[in-house]
Amino acid sequence: MITVTLAAAQYTTTTISTAGFALGLALLGTELWRWHKGGRGGTGKGKGDDTGGAARDPKALIPLGFGIVCGILMIACPAGLLGTLASFLRWGGNSIGDIAMKWTTGVPSQTLGTAATPRIDGYGAIVVAALTVTLFILRKSIAKAVKGKWWKGVLVGVLLCVSTGTAALIAQQVVAGVNGLGAWAIGGLAKGTL
Repeated sequence: MITVTLAAAQYTTTTISTAGFALGLALLGTELWRWHKGGRGGTGKGKGDDTGGAARDPKALIPLGFGIVCGILMIACPAGLLGTLASFLRWGGNSIGDIAMKWTTGVPSQTLGTAATPRIDGYGAIVVAALTVTLFILRKSIAKAVKGKWWKGVLVGVLLCVSTGTAALIAQQVVAGVNGLGAWAIGGLAKGTL
């Protein structure tokens, strides 16, 4: 049995409301439904999704999944441009979700929880910075439909990873993986040690 002691500095504290979480689930459900049905009209006849792929083609989920990972990594950044953007997206998701929840149910949202999300360390910051610069440079060469799915994924990642359930477990694995990848890059690529 392995015992791990975690320092408080390894986590960032963020808050999500039930309405923000519901909005994240709605966006994820919508994108998965479109992927499942395929075709622009959602006919389910395998004519393809918005980017021309066949219904239920796993490759069509890559932009959404990559966006979710990027959203999780944004939440894991304690400050800087990405952390600020994640806070803004979370605030917007909570606010829009609250309006939608009040209009549809008449019940205001509650605080779902203030969760301590995993934090990017100095090694993970290398990977996140390289990824951000790469995406910025390539932004003009990425198709508009792919960008749309990616941005939806970012919002889903920002809204769903601040929980204490399955989404939080996935977020912990993503952040730990990026931190490990950064440590490997420094050790293996930059210093020549493995």
